[in-house]
Amino acid sequence: MSATLERKKITVPAIMAMKQRNEKIAALTAYDFLLAHLLDEAGLDLMLVGDSVAMVFAGHETTLPITLDEIIYHTRAVRRGVKNALLVADMPFLSYQVSPEQAVLNAGRLLKEGGAEAVKLEGGSVMAETIRRIVQVGIPVMGHLGLTPQSINAFGGYALQASQAESAKKLLEEALQLQEAGVFALVLEKIPATVAREVTQALQVPTIGIGAGPDCDGQILVTHDMLGLFEKFKPKFVRRYADVGRVMREACEAYRKEVKAGAFPAEQESY
Repeated sequence: MSATLERKKITVPAIMAMKQRNEKIAALTAYDFLLAHLLDEAGLDLMLVGDSVAMVFAGHETTLPITLDEIIYHTRAVRRGVKNALLVADMPFLSYQVSPEQAVLNAGRLLKEGGAEAVKLEGGSVMAETIRRIVQVGIPVMGHLGLTPQSINAFGGYALQASQAESAKKLLEEALQLQEAGVFALVLEKIPATVAREVTQALQVPTIGIGAGPDCDGQILVTHDMLGLFEKFKPKFVRRYADVGRVMREACEAYRKEVKAGAFPAEQESY
């Protein structure tokens, strides 16, 4: 029996327990069946259908244009490829900010129609009551503080967050408020490592960092970034584990040349 088949299904309580035993949480994003299947076979603990799909899949400049129906579509595709990892879906812009009632209904759609096992939403204390309401109906919620891309217009760019003492203190306070509201984990994006360490030590729920240093309870990256597929820009916090974009480009160029030269298909590829 392969190691993949022997793995146990990762659940929300299992993710929370990893913090208690000091086991790091490995997470990546996925947007389609094939990628999800490969990541699941690689042993990822958590898979996020991120609103980053708007940029790396659909070609938008920000995450804002992606719709709830589109996230549901991608979540449904990822669901078919995931057996073991915990599947979390992003709640896109304006799918939860209008009212807690709207948020509960839309979070429910991500589970009922998409097959997600939890949802993620951005924001601090202003989202606490919304998170509480979603959790009360039995839907696990992952929070997200620091650089929250859905607020990019308010931030005026992708600058480092919580870099001053006052803003760092506020972030810690909001993290504690989100924990009290019921989040099972908290993404910390693009904040100083020292701040992330302090937040991680203060919380009972796990933190998952992206550009937040090595002391978070887990790490997440956009898969297209770490594979070298998305080449438009490379954040400082991304480590490229492969240059898949170059390999794909070279393969496609070789195919084009052989087709033009009449070298493909050959006799062994013909009936």
